[in-house]
Amino acid sequence: GTGVGSDYTTSLLESLGGSAVRVRHGSEPHPAIDWAASGAMTLTGCADGPPLLAPGPLATCARAAVDAIGLVAGERWSSELDGPALLGERAAILGLTRRGTISAGGSCRILRAKDAWIAVSLTRPDDIKLIPAWLGEGEVDEPWEFVTDRVALRPAAEIVERARLVGLGAAVATEPAPVPPPWYRVAARGSSVPRSGAEAPLVVDLSSLWAGPLCTHLLELVGARVVKVESTRRPDGARSGPPAFFALLNAGKTSVALDFGDDSGRRKLRGLLERANIVVESARPRALAQLGVDAESMVKSLPGLTWVSLTGYGRREPGAGWVAFGDDAGVAAGLATATGASGGPPLFCGDAIADPLT
Repeated sequence: GTGVGSDYTTSLLESLGGSAVRVRHGSEPHPAIDWAASGAMTLTGCADGPPLLAPGPLATCARAAVDAIGLVAGERWSSELDGPALLGERAAILGLTRRGTISAGGSCRILRAKDAWIAVSLTRPDDIKLIPAWLGEGEVDEPWEFVTDRVALRPAAEIVERARLVGLGAAVATEPAPVPPPWYRVAARGSSVPRSGAEAPLVVDLSSLWAGPLCTHLLELVGARVVKVESTRRPDGARSGPPAFFALLNAGKTSVALDFGDDSGRRKLRGLLERANIVVESARPRALAQLGVDAESMVKSLPGLTWVSLTGYGRREPGAGWVAFGDDAGVAAGLATATGASGGPPLFCGDAIADPLT
């Protein structure tokens, strides 16, 4: 076809070493139509203002990525999955609305530091407990009021650096990069193994929340056997949210709970990883190392293993230990700055937009 979506589908396939033959195949919706139909438009802008168009064809790119999956999967792809709708499905379940400098889900805010705007996420219950270590002060009664007041007194780079050191998701609101970084990097290569197309690959899903579970959900739709592995001590944080959204992402997967603090649990995890064709995880390398898991050495030693590591800032320093959630990652990429009006504050675009797009 022709248009932004077809161009993006082609670029994805070619970036993975494929080739595409362009055949005229009708017209595709305008990106603004895709954005409005996704539901994400109603989540973009100030609460007392009109819904805003995204500063780029985000929903169209989501549709194009789903089209690329369908082309690769061939006859195994039987789902009529609505790519743009993936951007708005959590908000539809939760009944979320646009809130400007407060994320649709409420766990991330764009705040004014002394010299620039920043985003910080307080997503997990333990994040509130980290505020004194982050800001160097004691008791916190009203977390967001306290954080807003203290952040305003300090330079943005300093406050973000300290947040990352204690394990909070934070970023300075920047302009979009003139040349985007590559969407994936190969950290290690192992040897390949011939495999029948009729053989269902075994996918071990170590991820949580949204991006990773959606990834493995898509793999399950094209015929993979997916085993979702959770820690008995720290299960997927999405379980504390709406059951309908958790079920949407994880239906059809086999669920396994292991005690990672126990030698037996770690041995069972290792056994699963050694049998896997594909591993998907969203942990920092340090967290995996504590379980005795080194992704790069496993890829090199286990023929045919593909390891997908979803990160905010890569597996290499300085960003290997930095935390990122969907909302603050979008701010780090420049999306909030591009969405806000010139001279005004950056504004959140969609709902945790980096998660479904990833």
